[in-house]
Amino acid sequence: MSDSEPVVVVGAGPVGLVTALLLARHGVPAVVLEAAARRDPSGSRAICFQRDVLDVLDRVGCAEPMIARGVTWTTGRTYHRGDELFAVTFPGAGRGAVPPWINISQAEVEARLRDLAAAEPLVDVRYGHRVGGVRQDEEGVEVRAEGGGAVRGTHLVGADGGRSAVRELLGIGFPGRTFADRFLICDIRADLPFPSERRFYFDPEWNPGRQVLVHQCPDRTWRIDWQVPADLDLDAERRSGALDARIRRITGGAPYEIVWATVYRFHERCAAAFTSGRAFLAGDAAHLYAPFGARGLNSGIQDAENLAWKLALVRRGLAPHGLLHSYDTERRAAAEENLRVTTRTMEFLVPQTPDQRARRLAALEAARTHPDPRTIIDSGRLAEPFWYLDSPLTTPAGPGEDFPRGPGAVRPPVPGVLCPDGRCVVDGEPTRLRRLFGTRFVVLTQGERAGGLPTDIPHRVHALDGIDTGGVLRTALRAGPDTVHIVRPDGHLAAVLPSYDPEAVAAALHRACGRY
Repeated sequence: MSDSEPVVVVGAGPVGLVTALLLARHGVPAVVLEAAARRDPSGSRAICFQRDVLDVLDRVGCAEPMIARGVTWTTGRTYHRGDELFAVTFPGAGRGAVPPWINISQAEVEARLRDLAAAEPLVDVRYGHRVGGVRQDEEGVEVRAEGGGAVRGTHLVGADGGRSAVRELLGIGFPGRTFADRFLICDIRADLPFPSERRFYFDPEWNPGRQVLVHQCPDRTWRIDWQVPADLDLDAERRSGALDARIRRITGGAPYEIVWATVYRFHERCAAAFTSGRAFLAGDAAHLYAPFGARGLNSGIQDAENLAWKLALVRRGLAPHGLLHSYDTERRAAAEENLRVTTRTMEFLVPQTPDQRARRLAALEAARTHPDPRTIIDSGRLAEPFWYLDSPLTTPAGPGEDFPRGPGAVRPPVPGVLCPDGRCVVDGEPTRLRRLFGTRFVVLTQGERAGGLPTDIPHRVHALDGIDTGGVLRTALRAGPDTVHIVRPDGHLAAVLPSYDPEAVAAALHRACGRY
């Protein structure tokens, strides 16, 4: 492949821009085609960014200003009518120095990503280029844009949203369902006496029989989501004063202004395939989830991270093209897990059958005296990285390993999970472990090791004796006296080996590059 030939990315939203910027870190050029003449900057849209996704955004230079600007929160509270049922508290920044969650509008994040893309010589963003055709051959792809001619590239990434033109042109199905119930979202600017928490209300007196979700955002802005009747007319609500009355039931007498308001339905869909030849789907083009749990944009950015390093290795001739098949294997498994979680949430929030409604009512009543109401009340299971335990790239753990799986389980540092973070010192400079990831494999050993590893796989060996000055990493990794941890460029553990055997380390690196 020609080093100068780009990867063509369709869609200049956060997922498309992050894909292009991650590719640039690997020295891979990208042309980003956006159908709109300009992106719509209105509204908060996706607002919750999870700690592990902030680490991905840190690799493209976006996280620090986001964290400084965003509203950090560590507590989520759930209420039924006037009573608090439970609270969930996430660990703070701690040794990783990245908060568990921040709230900041998608539009603001997009603006920062656009500035980074404009300053990156390897990224060429073209607005007003609506894709009308895709053709593939053995050498690459050709994308025809209306009014912009054809763009030739080695690969194509469709990150062009739920109505993806790329997905339709590839003939990939998008099965799933749309919930009939509607939700009203308002961004309001006001000074309210609420703490910076996620607050979820079941059946409050100011929205009887339905739900309300409240989040704080920057600039005194509050994001409020109401479940509303299927026939609600937003314009009529504005004219009649009903919208004002709805808002004042939350704000009380405090003055406020509406920044943005919209009504929409939620979708639960997953593409039948995430790959087709040299073309890939990412973000909403590949999957749509109900937003309770913040799994949409967070998952889309994880798609970008998963795909970018694989494309880079294949383009550089350091991995076989078959490595790219693992994108579909890993990210469709992640999408299907997210769908299972969010579908259960929506069936609890918006029950579709008499049995579901009866179970929900019984659970809400029982929660007042239940020893752990979190186990029976579903107000949205918050996003977390997927475990690639069964990926063909993962070297399985040794026999006898037994650990919990599934959403909410504590993630031990075993092959397939995201590597834990911690402060360390590298080349005399203080940093965090996750800042070493992104462009190469990282091999963490106990003591200095040399020789015997493949020279054609980009990697760096770090001895914990040298970088883990406080012992924090050993504890986080549960490192034994001889263990070796091999970390993929996207931060997931490819292997955890009992000792430093150059042949075993090399085999794990080859496997993680798709040479299996």
